[in-house]
Amino acid sequence: MFLLNQIPISRKESCKMEFGKESRKSRASTGQGGGWGIVLLALTFICYNTQGVQNVSLGWNSSGSAVAGYYLYCGTEAGVYTNRINIGNNTTTFVSGLQEGQTYHFAVTAYNSAGTESAPSGDISYITPGKLILTGPTNSASVSMKFPVAPNHWYEVQASTDMRSWTTIGQTPTASSNAWTQFTDPQAGQFSTRFYRLVLH
Repeated sequence: MFLLNQIPISRKESCKMEFGKESRKSRASTGQGGGWGIVLLALTFICYNTQGVQNVSLGWNSSGSAVAGYYLYCGTEAGVYTNRINIGNNTTTFVSGLQEGQTYHFAVTAYNSAGTESAPSGDISYITPGKLILTGPTNSASVSMKFPVAPNHWYEVQASTDMRSWTTIGQTPTASSNAWTQFTDPQAGQFSTRFYRLVLH
């Protein structure tokens, strides 16, 4: 079972995801021996955003003294991982290069000094916030939109007719989970042109 909580980060390791290097499908076990349990993965959104690229912090429980290190598996499809990152013996890492609106999947394995891997942790998914998608008018007077939210953050939805002057037209409650949320602008029909943006808090 995955836990979603804040993870203190004591190191600044950074793993940029570059898909296509290596492919691996999740499997029930990856070797004999080792004596460690399945690692537990936790997830925290770290609020960095540079030109649409965002980052996430990942952490997991130590699997015991027999562990020489951990592999982090990453991909955009559940159970199919296109990137493997050797984390060494750290139990936290920082993944950068996440694209807004994209769902990523992660799993972790432990390995011993002989290179034998444990069974993988369960898959955990993460929807990268920062993308606003207009879903079209619900009627002649309103426009609907959706966007992913990050835990422990709230968002202002702002609108403009000229992309210079912005007005807040609504806000979300503080998010308790990483998920898509919906918003409707009931006044959209009053404007011939309407632009939208999100402000993260």
